[in-house]
Amino acid sequence: MIKDLLGQAYAAMRFNARRTALTMLGMAWGIATVVLLLAYGDGFGRAIDSIFSNWGAKIVGFFPGRTSLQAGGSKAGVQVRLTLDDVDRIQNNVPVVKHISPIMFKTCTVQNDTRSFQFEVQGIYPSLHRILNLPVDEGRQINDEDISNRARVVVIGSEAKTKLFSGRYALGEKIRIDGISYQIVGIAAPKMQEGNDDVNRKLYVPFTTFSDLKDIRYLDGIWLDYEVMDYENVERAVRETLSFYHGFRADDRRAVMAFNAMKQVTQFHIITMGLKILLAFIGTITLGIGGIGLMNIMLVSVTQRTTEIGVEKALGARRGHILFQFLAEALIITFAGGVLGVILSYGVSFGIGRITLYSALAKNAEAGDIRLIINSSTLVIATIILALVGLISGMLPAIKASNLDPIEALRYE
Repeated sequence: MIKDLLGQAYAAMRFNARRTALTMLGMAWGIATVVLLLAYGDGFGRAIDSIFSNWGAKIVGFFPGRTSLQAGGSKAGVQVRLTLDDVDRIQNNVPVVKHISPIMFKTCTVQNDTRSFQFEVQGIYPSLHRILNLPVDEGRQINDEDISNRARVVVIGSEAKTKLFSGRYALGEKIRIDGISYQIVGIAAPKMQEGNDDVNRKLYVPFTTFSDLKDIRYLDGIWLDYEVMDYENVERAVRETLSFYHGFRADDRRAVMAFNAMKQVTQFHIITMGLKILLAFIGTITLGIGGIGLMNIMLVSVTQRTTEIGVEKALGARRGHILFQFLAEALIITFAGGVLGVILSYGVSFGIGRITLYSALAKNAEAGDIRLIINSSTLVIATIILALVGLISGMLPAIKASNLDPIEALRYE
């Protein structure tokens, strides 16, 4: 019986092939819109993750400030000074910390022959390369031996290399930093650089060697990364450690200022989720328009086939059989349109390729652009939406057909 009903549904679709094809196209357009909008939302989320992974997401930087709250007998406004002892204290008291590095920075005059520029020079531990994701394109990074020997070596940024050497080979050459000679041992890989940000113009020297350029008794900051996902507790544990030894209140945010990358990532994830929900809603509305078209065509089909329905009922067809016949017809159109729509969405995503996002604002930022990559979760969500729209669109005409009185249907002209 079911096979016969499916055959009748297929025959009815073939009889009105043009109408069926147009209805399928409407459903295909709707599902393609849903898939592409969801793919855009996923692509936006991946672009944001790529931007943050350029530096590292699970990182925190701490920078000295002034107290804004009274602590014990100390008044507000006291300068907090971080030292190398604080690096050891954090390592000993916050076990989830993976890598940690003090940092010093100073704008220096950097010279190569007659070329002279003002660049920021940073004194670091080798671990900073892992914390801030600072790979090299050529040569090597600062290592522990450089720290121990107070070696006058330097890793220079890609743009600093271009300005100082203008395309010439730089590895192994010597430059002067504030009049002191340093040998280039590495060229940093290009990083995403927004506007006038000087990230690719920075130079990195061993922390111990930085004492030739500036007093390193008091640190300009401390960078660290960590293993767990609870970024707030990591920041809190470090603040409590520093507050205990420096005599300020742990909740005084101005005493030691922090940059916690995971806070930014979490905020952008919330924005991305909201964007995905909005885009899914817009896509569902678009698909719903196609569903209304399907419902309208099915209602017309019920009207045109009223006599046929009366004959089927007179021959013993039950309400459920008629309901199944028309619902199956609607779902077949929906499924065929869905397959066509998915194929269309793949074609569009392949044709569009990369959509400019962050590269419009920053150099070397192609990884921060949006790519419409359709993944399995997008297809699952789109299929669920399609099935719901198809069921709702086909159910009303099917119920109407199944409720027809056989005598009235046979008399219908």
